Amino acid sequence: MNYTYILECNDKSLYTGWTNHLEDRINAHNNGKGAKYTKGKLPVKLVYFETFTTKEEAMRREYEIKQLSRSQKLQLIQSSTNKNIHKGEYTNEEK
Repeated sequence: MNYTYILECNDKSLYTGWTNHLEDRINAHNNGKGAKYTKGKLPVKLVYFETFTTKEEAMRREYEIKQLSRSQKLQLIQSSTNKNIHKGEYTNEEK
């Protein structure tokens, strides 16, 4: 399974990425081994993700989401109703 996800950083900024192991990727971000952008904004919280069959689909969706404004991303997070789109509150501290 492949995922496109949105994280909320400690400073309330949003980060969008894709992965094929969502839980591992969130843990990597929170352990300072994720993207450079998130390293100084820990902890991060998973607030949204979508699932895809192929990495190409996930990467395409990541690009689409990155083109959205912050307000459009927040609207996407708040209004998701598709069964393949999930809102979450996962951080590695909750395990």
